[in-house]
Amino acid sequence: MTVADFIAAANGHYYATRDPLGAAGDFTTAPEISQMFGEMIGIWIADLWSRAGSPAFRYIELGPGRGTLAADALRAMARFGCTPQGVHLVETSPTLRAAQSARLPAAIHHDDIDDLPDDGAAIIVANEFFDALPVHQYVRTDDGWRERMVERVGGQLAAVPGDVPADDSVPEMLRASAPGSIVETSPVSAAIMQRCAFRLARQGGAMLVIDYGYQGPAAGDTLQAVKAHQFTDPFVDPGEADLTTHVDFTALSDAARRAGVGIAGPVGQGAWLQALGIDARLKALTNAAPDRAGELAGQRDRLVAPQAMGELFKVMAACAPGWPRPEGFGAKAAA
Repeated sequence: MTVADFIAAANGHYYATRDPLGAAGDFTTAPEISQMFGEMIGIWIADLWSRAGSPAFRYIELGPGRGTLAADALRAMARFGCTPQGVHLVETSPTLRAAQSARLPAAIHHDDIDDLPDDGAAIIVANEFFDALPVHQYVRTDDGWRERMVERVGGQLAAVPGDVPADDSVPEMLRASAPGSIVETSPVSAAIMQRCAFRLARQGGAMLVIDYGYQGPAAGDTLQAVKAHQFTDPFVDPGEADLTTHVDFTALSDAARRAGVGIAGPVGQGAWLQALGIDARLKALTNAAPDRAGELAGQRDRLVAPQAMGELFKVMAACAPGWPRPEGFGAKAAA
């Protein structure tokens, strides 16, 4: 099978059968590190909503984990009178749906973005969602580009070059890469981003994407597996580790622009959080709980510091025509 089909099958089983988050799981996401992360997203939404004229809207989150981000964001939004008409979560895992319902009892679950309401503005959040979607991998061989296939080699699974020429599937500017180079594409990610963007163009609203990634096109094998907070071989014990790849933000922004929305970013997560006021929030929390000062500062640093999540993780926004420039991206946002 293709690497993309392998990722889809492995992650489909993985997420359907466990809660992978936290110290007892396999990895920790930003909302689980600190409440400040979700609160900054809530402030971002409230500010944009206010400057858009305070329209009725729905809060939508793709792959919302345990619901921690949504709970923190909605609490911060409520302080500014920003209350959505409804909370809609796109999630297929029964285990995670149960965790989300415990935190957000009124939330409505959906299996697919096409099932979401289409009769009003939407503000969509996708934090560490795109990194778990399938990617196709292409490798440059002496005979040209070939798609990597997962096969059983010597009793173990491994990625090997396929037989069918795949030069047309590789971005033109990368086709002259050296033999052995690997290029990743994610048509499913681009399609989901574009479907969300078309929804925004029709209904109004905005979308916030946060993930670790890069601005492509670029060559490189970014497929990785994490289990019990340690990296492991992606092809050992499929379905028992979290498989991810780095997100190509250029591909996402290109797909969204073709739907007629404006794009802001991407910028580093650290710079974005600081622009939204995470340091002021840290000071307020520290003043309220001085005994937690070191713990809170450590949480902030993990989210913001360049050597932690601050630069590898990127933030990008898409805004409907007529909606204001989103904060956190500098003066040239939503171009």
